[in-house]
Amino acid sequence: MRDLVRSVRMWFAPERVRQEGTTPDYRFSLANERTFLAWLRTALALIAGGFAVDQFLPDLDWAVRAGLALALLATGVVCALRAVNHWVRCERAMRRGEDLPVSRLPALLSLVIALVAVVMVVVVAFGWEGGR
Repeated sequence: MRDLVRSVRMWFAPERVRQEGTTPDYRFSLANERTFLAWLRTALALIAGGFAVDQFLPDLDWAVRAGLALALLATGVVCALRAVNHWVRCERAMRRGEDLPVSRLPALLSLVIALVAVVMVVVVAFGWEGGR
């Protein structure tokens, strides 16, 4: 738990990251920032998709609609939080000369999105309709 609190504190104190190790080639830091922004764009797209499912598919059965929307919204939240955590972890690793951190989240994110897509294919193929 202590490590989690320390990690979250680093999100809001990037100057503490600079105190570790040596300054990496600025191109690597900028690439890390671009990756962070790409994760945020992905998070925003997932959140927008969740709202779109909820708002623009009113004829879909409520449980299916809510499940799909909540899956997309929750995945967007996780993606946004992962973005900042991964940015800090990568920046620290580069400054220390360590290997970049690995994560299972991209695989998990892919599985969730694939599952939502499969459900949407079934919904479209069978034309499930329901009340509100």
